[in-house]
Amino acid sequence: MQRILSLASGGLCGGALFAIMVLTFFDVGGRKFLDSSIPGSLELTELLMVIVIFAGLPLVTARSEHVVFDSLDAYIPSSLRRVQQALVHVVCALAMLGLAWIMWQTGAQIAGYGETTAQLKINKGPFVQAIGVACLFTAFVHAWLVARPTPAGSNDGEEATPGAAT
Repeated sequence: MQRILSLASGGLCGGALFAIMVLTFFDVGGRKFLDSSIPGSLELTELLMVIVIFAGLPLVTARSEHVVFDSLDAYIPSSLRRVQQALVHVVCALAMLGLAWIMWQTGAQIAGYGETTAQLKINKGPFVQAIGVACLFTAFVHAWLVARPTPAGSNDGEEATPGAAT
C-alpha cells in the first residue's frame, strides 16, 4: 500500500508542484521581459495548490509526517500508547470521512450552480470534489494505520531518531 500511495499521491503532488514552478517561471519571465503576464496564472496557481495540499494528505498521514503534539508521550505508559494511537486514528478517520462527504456534496452544489473562477472560467466543483476524494483516501489510510501492527516503542510505526526534533 505504501508504494502505491507514494506513486499516486507523490506523483500527483510532484506534478502539480512542477506545474506551479513552470507557470511561475514563465509568468515572471513574461512580466520582466515581455511586459505581459500569463492570463489567469494566479487562478491556476491556486487550483494547483489545492492539488498539492490535498493529494499529499494521504501520503503525509501514511508516513506520520504531520504535526504531532507529543509532549505528554513520555508520561503515557508504552502499553497505553498503542491504544492512544489507535484512538487518534479512529477519530481522524471519522473526521476525514465526514469532511469527504461534506466536500463531495459541496462540490456537487458548486458544479450545479456553475460557479467558475473569475478569469479563466474553470469550474470549481470538480476541484472541491477532488478534495473530498483526497479526504476519503486519507480516512482509509487512518483506518489502515489502526489495523496494522506497530512495533513496540515506536511512534506510529516510525522508528524515532535519537535527538531528532518531533
